[in-house]
Amino acid sequence: MQPDARWRAAVTRRSRAAHPRGPGRRTPGSGRRTRAAAGILGGVRALYWRHIDNRRRLMATTELTADTIQKTITENDIVLVDFWADWCGPCKRFGPIFEQSSENHTDVVHAKVDTEAEQQLAAELQITSIPTLMAFREGILVFNQAGALPAPALEQVVDAVKALDMDDVRAQIAAAGAAQS
Repeated sequence: MQPDARWRAAVTRRSRAAHPRGPGRRTPGSGRRTRAAAGILGGVRALYWRHIDNRRRLMATTELTADTIQKTITENDIVLVDFWADWCGPCKRFGPIFEQSSENHTDVVHAKVDTEAEQQLAAELQITSIPTLMAFREGILVFNQAGALPAPALEQVVDAVKALDMDDVRAQIAAAGAAQS
């Protein structure tokens, strides 16, 4: 008999004889080996969740409130804002797409506004449907659309906002303002 096989046979004999449910049965937490393994697994789980928490902190998605939205829009070149609510099915489907976009485009600030918690802000920005996506470039609203976007459409929006000629946009805004006067 090989050394490894002898060890397995001895372990099997001990576990069969010692277990109250009968031969060959082990339950989680029975025996020293299982408790030690549980301790190791507990440590691994803790490290895993610590890693996940750190990843969440590194992602570009931030939560906006009425107090922080103006500062975020004016201090960053491009800001995408997702208006959502916890009870909204399309919002829940769009959430992972928005998170993935934040990981792919670290140069763009991806922000979320919970319309239930920030009802006054949602009313000021005339949010009537959710999810609603707004894109700001250099403090100017350049995109506003209600409805969940698929990933390729969101990618097109991000690319289009990045490609905008802001001098042309400002000229169009000035011309529209002059026409109204």
